[in-house]
Amino acid sequence: MRITSAIVLGMAFALLLAACGSGDGSDDTDTPLRPPPKVATLGPFVGECGHVTDDEVRDLAGLGQISQALKNSVSCNWQSAGAGSTSVTFASYRGSPIAREKAWVTTQGRNPETIDVGGRAGFQALEPTGEVCDLAVQLDDDFFEWSMAFDRFTTRDSNPCDRVRKLAELTVQRLQ
Repeated sequence: MRITSAIVLGMAFALLLAACGSGDGSDDTDTPLRPPPKVATLGPFVGECGHVTDDEVRDLAGLGQISQALKNSVSCNWQSAGAGSTSVTFASYRGSPIAREKAWVTTQGRNPETIDVGGRAGFQALEPTGEVCDLAVQLDDDFFEWSMAFDRFTTRDSNPCDRVRKLAELTVQRLQ
């Protein structure tokens, strides 16, 4: 008798669960719990090292003798001769918000100002000491950034933002 009661009780429970799952169609089970992710609109191809040559970096940044310290698919870095020397960096960011970079620059004590480079919006941020400048340019859902850091011993005859702006202008002119 116990087994019969257990079977009847189990079947009743199964029917109850099945009834809870059915409905009149008003339950919208096709709605996702989260909105679908945004697909980034890829901007134009910025090329290797921002379509800028080593010689152009050397001349426009005023580095004298340089060595390319880093080169990969998304960034390049050039150093002038000597330990702790002046450096220039290019980086490309696909599908990444420029606002996040702007916020990071702000946390580093730099005050970003809105700029336009070749009809493209962006920002530049100069460190209060005048030793570091970050300059970023928006390209659809992408952006690229040029950065320059003077060493403390170099006599500076200009603002590093003026120098990286010339590099950014070349990158924008050569977009593909």
